[in-house]
Formats: sequence, C-alpha cells, structure tokens
Amino acid sequence: MSETHTQLNPLREKMITHVISLFRDTMPFNQLLGLDFIPRGQGVELHLAWREALTGNPLQKILHGGVTASLLDTVGGITAIIETIHQTQDSELLSLQKRLATMGTVDMRVDYLRPGRGTHFIATAAVIRKGSKLAVCRMELHNEAGDHIAFGTGTYMLG
Repeated sequence: MSETHTQLNPLREKMITHVISLFRDTMPFNQLLGLDFIPRGQGVELHLAWREALTGNPLQKILHGGVTASLLDTVGGITAIIETIHQTQDSELLSLQKRLATMGTVDMRVDYLRPGRGTHFIATAAVIRKGSKLAVCRMELHNEAGDHIAFGTGTYMLG
C-alpha cells in the first residue's frame, strides 16, 4: 500500500484492505469485468484492460455504456466507503464495519463525453460532500491516452 496508508492505525488499514477485498474478490460482476483495484494515495483507482467482450458498438469497437457506468459506480462506492473509514473516529470503526452490508448506491448520473476507445481504462473518484448518512462523489473515466471518456456523480448511502 502507499505511504499514506501505512500511516493509518492497524484497524483502519485492515478495514480499507477488507473493503477493497470485498469489491475485488467477492463481487462476481466486478470479477467478470476484470477490474483491477489499485491503491492510490488515500483512495483507490480502478483499471480495466480492453477486450472484445466489453464491446458496446461492434461497428465502432467501443466500450459498452453499461461497462462505463459500472466502472464509475464501483469507484464512487468504494471511494465513499474509504473516505468514511478515514473520517470515522477510532472508537467507532467496529460499528462502521458492521454497517458495510447496508452501504450502497442511492442515485447516479453518467455523462458520456466521447466514445470509449482505448486499450486501458482508468476510473477515479473523489468525495465532493459527505454527511453522516450520505456521500456524494464525482467519478471520471479516462483511457490510457488521458482522453476523458465519461464522468458521473453518485450518491451513496453510508449505512
């Protein structure tokens, strides 16, 4: 993990690792897509290699819009949870861990800016507002050349 993560207390570090593992190892759809979860700073990026099975328009050979939306939703959700872990008092971390099962997407909007062309896609997110029950994230999807393919705004329930 990054230097920032190593400065966390062991329980916080363990929770973040657990959340990444939940999204990566126990969600069959994320495995089907072939998502790679890459820790960056205090958060995570999603990486996805292009393959034919992800085609949305066979004539243009572009990424399916549902794959784009899934990438944005997944990176937004995991970012909201990790930010909540960072902002939770040490004494409340165990109760937060019990609430993980009730966290989820409330609403999401995707703006498709250009066709999803490329060999590698990177999804990132940042929390733009967080309360005690909801977090709002802004998510972006770029290809390996840095072309901005889509962005989204998602609202996530924090349990």
